[in-house]
Amino acid sequence: MKSFKALTIAGSDSGGGAGIQADLKTFQELDVFGMSAITAVTAQNTLGVHSVYPLTTEAVEEQIEAIGTDMGLDALKTGMLFNADIIEAVAKKIKKFQWDKVVTDPVMIAKGGASLLQEEAVEALKEHLLPVTLILTPNIPEAEVLSGMEIKTFEDRKEAAARLHELGTKYVLIKGGHGDEDGVTDLLFDGNEYSTFRKSRIATKNTHGTGCTFSAALAAELAKGNTVKEAVEVAEVFIHSAIEDDLMIGSGHGPTNHWAFKRKQRKGERNE
Repeated sequence: MKSFKALTIAGSDSGGGAGIQADLKTFQELDVFGMSAITAVTAQNTLGVHSVYPLTTEAVEEQIEAIGTDMGLDALKTGMLFNADIIEAVAKKIKKFQWDKVVTDPVMIAKGGASLLQEEAVEALKEHLLPVTLILTPNIPEAEVLSGMEIKTFEDRKEAAARLHELGTKYVLIKGGHGDEDGVTDLLFDGNEYSTFRKSRIATKNTHGTGCTFSAALAAELAKGNTVKEAVEVAEVFIHSAIEDDLMIGSGHGPTNHWAFKRKQRKGERNE
């Protein structure tokens, strides 16, 4: 049986709810072998990020090189890349190994408000990483920064998606969690057509790591050979299940439940 492999290039979350910890849990739950290249170590919990210790660019490069020259991969995702040098180095490695299934989650701000991307890194992300990205997955505040426009209406989201597509990424998915509508509507743009994915809004503060988890689910499904739209459909169900089945961990923004999706699947099979 073929083994599907996915790589996460991101920061480490000591609280286990986001970053490479969330990514590897998601890969495992979706039957994909997970690998990691760590960009920074954070000291954080549900109350916030207490400190960030970035790795050297060389350390990040060597981790990716080790995977690329031996194990290979079927898809990868990026999360917290922290600075411009790391972003440029990651883009160069992607080009070197000709990896084309790249999910870019432009991690900028933690749930508690801490900055996870240096200001000059935004331009590096647009210049170097987006042109080698298959699908970009910003939330609304991230889409505003990257597109250079304010997003108030749904038409604004469409305009922002079009602007981001012009930067080189083949697909843009703007997540609607920060929107003010009753439900949550995610918007996918492929350069020609817009698609929407709607789900109910869950009243909870325990949404730490949702962006990481969603993009990891996308990468896992792409690694298995699914189309972008098919991958988005699975990722939407995966993250909704993870938020809905609350773990109630910590006293701040708690983590989502990474095993909820498979548990729901097993329950559905028993009820058939």
